[in-house]
Amino acid sequence: MSNIYIQEPPTNGKVLLKTSAGDVDIELWSKEAPKACRNFTQLCMEGYYDGTIFHRVVPEFIVQGGDPTGTGTGGESIYGRPFKDEFHSRLRFNRRGLVAMANAGPHDNGSQFFFTLGRADELNNKHTIFGKVTGDTVYNILRLAEVECDRDERPLNPHKIRSTEVLHSPFDDIIPREIKVKKEKNKGEGKKSQSKATKNFNLLSFGEEAEEDEEMASQVSQTLKGKSKSSHDLLKDDPKLSSVPVVDRSGKNLRLHINNSDAGDDSEDDSDLESERERIRENISQKLKKDKTDEKSFNPDTVKKTSRSDELRKEARQLKKELLAIKQRKEDGVKKEEDVSEGDSKPTSEAVTEYLESRKKYEDMRKQKLKKGSGREAQTLALLDRFKSKLSSAISETPSVPEEDVEELGEDDDKARPTSNQHYPPASLPVARVSSNHQL
Repeated sequence: MSNIYIQEPPTNGKVLLKTSAGDVDIELWSKEAPKACRNFTQLCMEGYYDGTIFHRVVPEFIVQGGDPTGTGTGGESIYGRPFKDEFHSRLRFNRRGLVAMANAGPHDNGSQFFFTLGRADELNNKHTIFGKVTGDTVYNILRLAEVECDRDERPLNPHKIRSTEVLHSPFDDIIPREIKVKKEKNKGEGKKSQSKATKNFNLLSFGEEAEEDEEMASQVSQTLKGKSKSSHDLLKDDPKLSSVPVVDRSGKNLRLHINNSDAGDDSEDDSDLESERERIRENISQKLKKDKTDEKSFNPDTVKKTSRSDELRKEARQLKKELLAIKQRKEDGVKKEEDVSEGDSKPTSEAVTEYLESRKKYEDMRKQKLKKGSGREAQTLALLDRFKSKLSSAISETPSVPEEDVEELGEDDDKARPTSNQHYPPASLPVARVSSNHQL
């Protein structure tokens, strides 16, 4: 089993499903199946699976869910259409606890998914594996399968997904959509009844009195309906109230005339005020123009900018000078070190001087060596010619020995050579030395 886990690629992303059988932790393979993982993650964020049931259960095979209609034919992806299958060579249906997309055919993935309850090799390269169940929550999947089913593999008492939670989203750019849940309103709640409520006074102990009061109230409401009444209208017979109106309409007309005359005077005053205001505005506008021209002529900001730019230029020049000075110092230091090294390298003895001269000579020769090619061949031939000339010169310089001297030398050699008749005394044998303790 550990072999299988090692072969599977690493996961990226985690989602928690809270079901009626317990929590289910799902880790996602977002790199191997990006479309399926994005679809599943966004649907979980939007609460698309909340309240959905596991509508299909096949013992020891799969548990299927994710259909909001609960029929097994509904559900759609976030893309608005079915998306393509995503197969990976390292993801196989070789164990339980795998999460894959359910489909009706190739490239027909929507919102439905399923959990595997065992090995299912026949599903390879047919369904997209995009996640796995981790930890002890695998046993909750087995609890999802422990239900009674009918002949169509539909559970009689199906488990449901209560809510979903995205613990770690592998996609930072997911924006949940606003899904409008369509709730069917009851007709009784939607349409308000226009019929008036009828009161049954027979149920009360004082029903007759209540009925009379109700009739009086209805009559008064009908008489006062559509009219706004004051206390004068209701209390016509009161002697304290006078019939003379408080406001005199003729006086009102006089006041209106006076107001009109005052308005004429006010209009003249207003015209004078407007002329003065126009003069003031012109003066102010002229002053503002002058101020603007002065600001343009002498703007402290521009002066500051120019001064700042000059300072920056000076600093740049100074930095350049410092850099040049540092470079010159470094070059002088290197030259001094070379001089010191040359001074130190002066030989103290003749042998060292010879060695250094020969070394320098060979270095010069090595530099003068040509690269491989026609030039190199010519150089080797020249070296051979020089060697031949040296040999010929050496042979010519050796002195020639006369023939008489050669014969005398041969006779002397014969005399010095020993003959077989000559005898030499035998070599003295070593005497064995015996110690004082040895007995003969």
